[in-house]
Amino acid sequence: MWARIGVAALWLLHFFPLPLLSTLGRGLGSLAYRLAGSRRRVTLTNLRLCFPSMPEGERRRLARRHFQALGMAVLAEGVAWWGSKARLKRVVSLEGVEHWLRVRGQPVILLAPHFAGLDIGAIRLAAEWPACSVYRTQSNPYIDRLLRRARTRFEPVKLLARRDGIRGIVAAIQAGLPLYYLPDQDFGSRDAIFVPFFGVPAATITGLSRLARLTGAKVLPVITRQRPDGRGYHIRIYPPWEDFPGESVEADTRRMNAFIEERVLEMPEQYLWLHKRFKTRPPGEPPVYEG
Repeated sequence: MWARIGVAALWLLHFFPLPLLSTLGRGLGSLAYRLAGSRRRVTLTNLRLCFPSMPEGERRRLARRHFQALGMAVLAEGVAWWGSKARLKRVVSLEGVEHWLRVRGQPVILLAPHFAGLDIGAIRLAAEWPACSVYRTQSNPYIDRLLRRARTRFEPVKLLARRDGIRGIVAAIQAGLPLYYLPDQDFGSRDAIFVPFFGVPAATITGLSRLARLTGAKVLPVITRQRPDGRGYHIRIYPPWEDFPGESVEADTRRMNAFIEERVLEMPEQYLWLHKRFKTRPPGEPPVYEG
């Protein structure tokens, strides 16, 4: 029932102007920062690990801004899920299309790290061209149907189940569907290696390197950021990476994390700090999170 009430609220709110939604979202995020104690602690732990020289007070202010950014993103979901294509194009600008046009028709992987604008960015890109993405089935069937419908409502988008493994992903890429790929979370030790993320060993899946090797795909990073005025989002498509894949899977994975670090430093409040990025530890290391 609560899921349906929340969805109904998002549907009603999507008629509001985005600047008003952004203001409401900041308030929602501030409230969540106060109430969501466990996720606040995860966020502060991540910030302590990644920015050890940052004063504690500054880390707490950054954590609060992070929750505010997520609150803004949550309320913008209604625009992504139900707004017209014209409105979505108006509130989410797009830069770097020329890089995409250079490689169109070839196998392509769009590297999309977990920033606050990730979902609205994916749906905005789907208003331009077909794509594929790895999708995790939701435990709530109502929410699952909603998300599937939202992510496929414009150009054809093929949603690939993670449990089906790499074969379906390779087939989709080779069939000409660009893969919207999100590899920067802790999925455990399987298919992962430990490489630094802000100097901390992080279990990082090697799929970007392996998929590029298997398919010959060009890798184009895609970053969606919230505009500071709260009036929309901006997607930047970066040029295809040169010399990728490189000399080793480990070198490629280190390169990916280094690129993400650079983007995080540009907008640290918008990265997904409430995720337990360092949950999986190298053998012999103690856990870093409480509980």
